[in-house]
Amino acid sequence: MTSRVEPDVYAALRQKMVDLQLRDRGITDERVLAAMARVPRHEFTVGSYREQAYEDYPLPIGEEQTISQPYIVALMLQALRISASDKVLEIGTGSGYVTALLSELTTEVYSIERHASLAQQAKDILRRLGYTQARIVIGDGNRGFPDAAPYDVIIVSAAAPALPQDLLAQLAEGGRMIIPVGSGDAQQLQLIEKSGGEVRISAREMCRFVPLVPGPVS
Repeated sequence: MTSRVEPDVYAALRQKMVDLQLRDRGITDERVLAAMARVPRHEFTVGSYREQAYEDYPLPIGEEQTISQPYIVALMLQALRISASDKVLEIGTGSGYVTALLSELTTEVYSIERHASLAQQAKDILRRLGYTQARIVIGDGNRGFPDAAPYDVIIVSAAAPALPQDLLAQLAEGGRMIIPVGSGDAQQLQLIEKSGGEVRISAREMCRFVPLVPGPVS
């Protein structure tokens, strides 16, 4: 848990988000719910969007990127069944919000961001809030981060037209990956599980993410 001082209004809004947007809509993983009750989403928003931080929709963060809708984030984290010993790779650091949530759920987190400006902004926020265990790397999310592979969990916060084979290769035996696949409005979350040398793909909820494109960008 991080140490911080914040206005009571944000704590109340965050608890309302957890109770009404997550728990009441079928999120049952208590570790995910607790993490989302702790991480201050408003700290990862910019400008006037701070007052909308606990609404259930994505918000702009610059570089034509967004901080994802809380409900979709919770769905993805719940599907991944993250344990405290899992090594996690995040594709698309963005604001750093999901990086913080992952840091609440496990101790080894690697995160790839193609925009240097967003990577630095996320590093600064995470450091200020006390999330210092995550390693943020500027690079191409399509290629993952082979230096630290294999990963027990991979979470992709951008939509790919097809499953990136480099990411699949970096998924450990027994590992889980969740990724939005498709383009435009026709995207669907896919849960990939690797077991016994075989890959199982389960289609999940429809969604809408920014596209996964090559990087990095200075």
